[in-house]
Amino acid sequence: MSSPTGPPTGRDTSIVRVVLPAHLRVLAQVDGEVELPVRGHPTQRSVLDALEARYPALRGTIRDHATQRRRAFVRFFACERDLSHESPDAPLPPAVASGTEPYLVVGAMADG
Repeated sequence: MSSPTGPPTGRDTSIVRVVLPAHLRVLAQVDGEVELPVRGHPTQRSVLDALEARYPALRGTIRDHATQRRRAFVRFFACERDLSHESPDAPLPPAVASGTEPYLVVGAMADG
């Protein structure tokens, strides 16, 4: 797996599994979950940066282009926890960093 600046190498790289909702999988032209190399300890920001770098069609669909804030109807989960309102720079759980558990991007539903 490579990024625009070349493939990350070394022990400081984690392979993070990302599960996208169906409409974003179609947009990115992928089937199933995505595996992304992330340097350092993965954070929501670093995972989403890697995702958007690898699949440019997703830019602006998960986060706003200008503010980088999560879109209103998108939620983030890992290890059965809602991470949607946590800092984008907070470390993701160790199980996500090790590839044991996936990072979930979920399309939220409006109440009504």
